[in-house]
Amino acid sequence: MRTAYKFRIYPNKHQEIILGITLETCRHLWNMALADRKNMWEQEGITRSYEDQASILTLERQNNPYLKGVLAQAEQDVLRRLNKAMDNFFRRVREGARKKGYPRFKGYGRYTSFTYPQSGFKLNGTRLMLSKLPGTIRAFVHRQIEGKIKTCTLKRDGQGTWFIIFVTEQEDPVKLEPKTALGVDLGISHAITTSEGQTFDYPKYYIQAEKKNRAAEKSLHRKKLGSKNRKKAQIRLNRINKRVTNLRDEFQHQVSRRLVNSADLIVFEDLNISGMLKNHHLAKHIQDVSWGKLIRFTESKAERAGKSVVLVDPRNTSQRCSDCGQIVLKDLSERVHRCPVCGLRLDRDHNAALNILTLGLRGIACGELTSGLGMRPGRRLFIEAGSPSPLGAREEVTNCAIW
Repeated sequence: MRTAYKFRIYPNKHQEIILGITLETCRHLWNMALADRKNMWEQEGITRSYEDQASILTLERQNNPYLKGVLAQAEQDVLRRLNKAMDNFFRRVREGARKKGYPRFKGYGRYTSFTYPQSGFKLNGTRLMLSKLPGTIRAFVHRQIEGKIKTCTLKRDGQGTWFIIFVTEQEDPVKLEPKTALGVDLGISHAITTSEGQTFDYPKYYIQAEKKNRAAEKSLHRKKLGSKNRKKAQIRLNRINKRVTNLRDEFQHQVSRRLVNSADLIVFEDLNISGMLKNHHLAKHIQDVSWGKLIRFTESKAERAGKSVVLVDPRNTSQRCSDCGQIVLKDLSERVHRCPVCGLRLDRDHNAALNILTLGLRGIACGELTSGLGMRPGRRLFIEAGSPSPLGAREEVTNCAIW
C-alpha cells in the first residue's frame, strides 16, 4: 500500500529563489522534450521514446549550466511524466475518446512541482535536506510518517507556498470481515444521509465566498497584463479559492473519518458525476459539495483501516420503497417518500440510503467472499472501490435477484 504525506515547508529567500529556478528548468525541459517529440514525428515520422530522450539529456547536461544545477533524477522524472502523458494520449485515441488530451506546452507558472524519485533528499526531524540546495529547510511535520519513503515531491501552489509530499510504501493492512455496514446517500440539501438516519449538511463554502470571488476576478481583469498590480490581484484571488478548498477538504476529511469509524463496510452510489454536471441549474452546487472527493477520502481511510468501500448502481434508489420494494415515482422537489402499498413515510434521502445499503449487502451475498469483499466472476451490480472492472465499465448482475 502506498500513502502520500503532505507537509508545508518554509524555505528562506535564497532557497526559494533556487527552488524557483529548479521549477523553471524543469518547465523548459518539458517544453523542449515535447517539441522534440512533436518535430520528430511531423518531420521524420519517428516516435521518440523515454530512453531516447534520456540519452539526449545526458549529453545536454554537459553543456547546459541550468540542467547541471538540477539533480539528474529529477530531470529524468520530467521525461517520465511526459512519456506517461503521451501514453495516455495514445490510449485515449485508441479508445475513441471525445477529448484526446494531447500534452500541452507549459507557460510561466504552469509547471508547479518536481520529484526526487529515489535519492537526493533526507528528512531529519523537522529539517529537510535536498541535493543541489544549500542548507536545510524547515518543515511542519504534523504527523508521523509510516513506511519506507519512496519518492519526494516539492510543489508550489498559486500563492507561492511550498509543500513537500512523501510517498511511502508499506504492507497492506489485514482486511477485516465486515460485521457492520452503512449505506450513504449523497445529495445537495443534505450532503450525506446515512442508512441510520444521520445527516451531514455541507456549509456551501463556495456559495458563501462567491461575492468576494467575483469582485476579485473583476479586479484582476482590470489590471494590465504583466504588471505587478495584476500579480497582486491574482494572489488575492488565489487566496480566496485556496481558503474555500481548505474548508471543503476539512469538511470532507471529518465526515469521511466518521463514516469509516462507524462501520466496516460503507456503501455509496456509483454516480455519473460528469453527466450530472450538464444540469446547469445544479452544476455549481454539485461541484461545491464535491461527492467524488468524499468517496476518495473514504476509500483512502477505509483501506488504511482494513475496511471496505463498495459502489452500487444508483438507478431507482430514490424511487424504490425500502420496505416493500415498490417503485414510487417522485420528482426532485418531493423530499418525503410516501409508499401507497405499505404506507411507509420516510425522508427521501433516508429511504435512498436504506436502498443503497440493501444493494451493497445483496451484492456481497451473491459473491464469493475473498479479502472481505468478493463477487462472482462475470457481470455484477456492485463494484468494490479501487478494483478495476474487467470490461472497463459498470456492469449488472444477471445471476441473483435484487428484490
